[in-house]
Amino acid sequence: MTTKSFGQSRDFIGYADDPPFADWPGGARIAVNFCLNYEEGGERSILEGDGQSETRISDVTVEPKIDGRELNIEHSYEYGARVGYWRILRAFTDRGMKGTVNLVGRAGEHNPLALKALIEAGFDLHPHGWRWIDYSTLTIEEERAYIAKSIAQIEALTGEKPLGYYAGLPSVNTIPLVLERENFLYTSDVYNDDLPYWSPDHPGLLMVPYSLDTNDSRFARDGGGYVLGEEFFTYFKDSFDILYREGAERPKMLTVGLHARLLGRPGRIGALHRIFDYVLSHEHVWITRRDDIARHWAARHPDPRVQGA
Repeated sequence: MTTKSFGQSRDFIGYADDPPFADWPGGARIAVNFCLNYEEGGERSILEGDGQSETRISDVTVEPKIDGRELNIEHSYEYGARVGYWRILRAFTDRGMKGTVNLVGRAGEHNPLALKALIEAGFDLHPHGWRWIDYSTLTIEEERAYIAKSIAQIEALTGEKPLGYYAGLPSVNTIPLVLERENFLYTSDVYNDDLPYWSPDHPGLLMVPYSLDTNDSRFARDGGGYVLGEEFFTYFKDSFDILYREGAERPKMLTVGLHARLLGRPGRIGALHRIFDYVLSHEHVWITRRDDIARHWAARHPDPRVQGA
């Protein structure tokens, strides 16, 4: 049974303990997607026309400065752009691995060198909004214009329009606006399953769940997050082990969220190396990009409501 709220269903049943067989390539038990959130420079700042400084997801705990600059948090974000991206990218490329960039458009404009390197390493680009802000604070026209800018940016960088969208802090208008653009196959603004599923409201729109628990943003959550890299590794390992075990019968998916200003620090990057090496020590694992998961699901499990599926 579903209930309606502001036009978007809430579904408390889902696959009801009988998920479809994912049929990942190579008989994989689990599909693992690493998402590097490219946000540095897209956060709130009076230099970008915002009314306050940023306060979220950083090593610095601050109160917002209204109509002023908070230099400490600015420098925390700059560390990710100047140093953290390169350290994380090397962890991928040293192992021949690739993942997904959750791209905040304005952040990409601030640091095109790191973005170019990620594209050359084979990462796919997943729009994460034009700014890293709460989209419920915008008008529908403003949000529509930002989505259009993100599409144009990625098409200019890669020659192709993006397949997926992830606002992070979406509005009730985000999905309808995404559906206005025919290039989008999926959205990631959901956290409610271990497998993709088709939107109950919008035939043909795939929902590819993201994760806020296997996510290094927990380093920045006061009183309830990680302090040491070992804690991140342990939580990831416990999550991977259960899904890998379950995947022997019903393959699953695991998303890991990364932030250059957090995991790119010397005291934490070791956790990422341990995570990568642990995953690579297992057989029947598909380390993949988000677009590839969506394409696979659409091919193996097409939406029966769509003609020709």
